[in-house]
Amino acid sequence: MISSLHQKGLRLLGILLTIAGSISSAYAQMPNDAIYMGKKTACLAVSYTHSSWDQYWENTLKRENLNIGTHTTQSIMPMLAVGITKDLNAIVALPYVWTQASAGNLRWQKGVQDASLWLKYRLLNKSGFSLHAIGGASIPASNYIPDFLPMSIGLQCKTATARLLASYRHSSGIYLTASGSYIFRSKITIDRDSYQADGKLYNTNKVSVPNAYDASARLGYLKKSIQAEGFIEYGACDGGDNIRRNDMPFPSNNMKATLVGLYAKFQPKNIGVNARASHVISGQNMGQSTAFSVGVLYQFRYLKEAKN
Repeated sequence: MISSLHQKGLRLLGILLTIAGSISSAYAQMPNDAIYMGKKTACLAVSYTHSSWDQYWENTLKRENLNIGTHTTQSIMPMLAVGITKDLNAIVALPYVWTQASAGNLRWQKGVQDASLWLKYRLLNKSGFSLHAIGGASIPASNYIPDFLPMSIGLQCKTATARLLASYRHSSGIYLTASGSYIFRSKITIDRDSYQADGKLYNTNKVSVPNAYDASARLGYLKKSIQAEGFIEYGACDGGDNIRRNDMPFPSNNMKATLVGLYAKFQPKNIGVNARASHVISGQNMGQSTAFSVGVLYQFRYLKEAKN
């Protein structure tokens, strides 16, 4: 019973919506917003994220697994955002992730996950409307095990992401942003000589992880020291197979999720705090996760103005 049932389900943002580096928690500025650090200014942020589920979708069948109970993923992530120019920012992040289950005998996994780098460039900024081109890449930062879902902390693949974001901000502080991305993902190597996927037997230890795409919309308020927003996000793999009945999940699965959430930030001066909460409302081949994040941030100038 345990061998056929206890290895199901998938953790949420670390595998699907954080494909490019586990940075779904929003901060002073992120790869999915229209906020920029000024030239010669940087922001260091540290966040804690907790995500859990006790039901998941096996293909489209929603079910539970008493051999897992409640599956939990937690992470601590330092992130640095740097203003290179007023229209060009760089963002780096490196999360430490650990997983656990409340029932069964699956071994918990933990470790440094994927290092990510993002560049965000403002193409247009006129009359409250702005358009942004964003590119990102990530590489595994440790030799964690990808083929142990749902306990794996990641998929061990290299990624490259292309994103386009449009935003409109009214003088009242109300803003609306929308974005879309495509994520390219490399093959991975697993610790076995063969595997089944898409109804076939592959006599190799190389697995093709499907590429992915996402889209999001955010409606919020930003003025002076306060920011608050509601958002909806959708992420899906571009192909892939399904979790077979009473079988374990696999990196080649076609994961899909729609989630809704809230975000708030308070930053009266150079030090601030923020919080984020989200819930998956529909999905496929993954867990129905509820997640929350809290973080602190510190903004500073990394180069002083030269004196005449």
